[in-house]
Amino acid sequence: MKHTPFTDLHIALGAKMHEFAGYNMPIEYSGIIDEHLTVVNGVGVFDVSHMGEFWVKGPKAQAFLQRVGSNDVSTLPPGKAQYSCFVNEKGGIVDDFIVYHFEPEKYLLVVNAANIEKDWNWCVQHNTMGAELENASGWMAQLAVQGPKAKELLQKLTPVDLDAIPYYAFTTGPFANVEHVIISNTGYTGAGGFELYFYPEHGHRIWNALFEKGAEYGIRPIGLGARDTLRLEMGFCLYGNDLDETTSPLQAGLGWITKFSENKSFIGREMLEKEKAEGISRKLCCFELLERGIPRPGYEIVNANGEEIGHVTSGTISPVLKTGIGMGYVKPEYARAGTEIYIRIRGKNLKAQVVKPPFRK
Repeated sequence: MKHTPFTDLHIALGAKMHEFAGYNMPIEYSGIIDEHLTVVNGVGVFDVSHMGEFWVKGPKAQAFLQRVGSNDVSTLPPGKAQYSCFVNEKGGIVDDFIVYHFEPEKYLLVVNAANIEKDWNWCVQHNTMGAELENASGWMAQLAVQGPKAKELLQKLTPVDLDAIPYYAFTTGPFANVEHVIISNTGYTGAGGFELYFYPEHGHRIWNALFEKGAEYGIRPIGLGARDTLRLEMGFCLYGNDLDETTSPLQAGLGWITKFSENKSFIGREMLEKEKAEGISRKLCCFELLERGIPRPGYEIVNANGEEIGHVTSGTISPVLKTGIGMGYVKPEYARAGTEIYIRIRGKNLKAQVVKPPFRK
């Protein structure tokens, strides 16, 4: 298995380790619920160095991104980030990603760890306009420092004014006496905080500085288990569960990152325009169980008559709400908030209600 710059630290701290996307990653330390609540109420640190990073540079950079991405990068100013996805010729999602605009003719794509090779091949295959592509995944590390106390802690370690970095914006500056750290006001938890990108050789210095300064805030290392429950409480999609090459961004509720502007002839646009005109056959919804049970991916979703109307894609017991929550694709007429649906768990149809995300307000 591959290692991140922090693998030895995770093992030394007693983390429960497991393979994820080819990496030896920490799943939990003190327990998923405990770690989840640490992030919601205080501050926690996630090692997300397994994520993939691609540089896109040169005079054809924007044209390339307009072709392969669903969102419109022509509206993205330097210093800002944007959520987008790669769409295949059938309108399915190859992957979702974040694009950072550093300067004219220079962008960074951050892609899912499990899809690095697939995404890289996709980008190379469709780079017909000759943008400069560089796969930097092997020499870029990343920590996500998340929670309501994250900003106060991070400000003690950088002269950069973090209040001047709004949501989905970023800058590059010194952090913990390390130069050229990318400091990004983004995250996958809904609890606030920043993501830090840096060269792997600086990993231990940054980690140690965070935990030294963060002691007064009760800082804790957080595993991938709590990362999943945190994102689910916010209704954030996870590729491989809620998104894949058979689901379209329109079905997944990602029409807001799918731009049909005149200057965008992106891959899959024709199929998505057709789907938009004819209407989607299914829609991703969030639901909350009204009876005791744990929804799991793959479970059937049925109506009051017991007829199958969809399936669960993500589900758990919410550490904050203490009830079963999940996401799943259903027939569009059942996707409206307030609609009563049922989750079939071990042969029983348990009542649930469609709700608007996030679960954790």
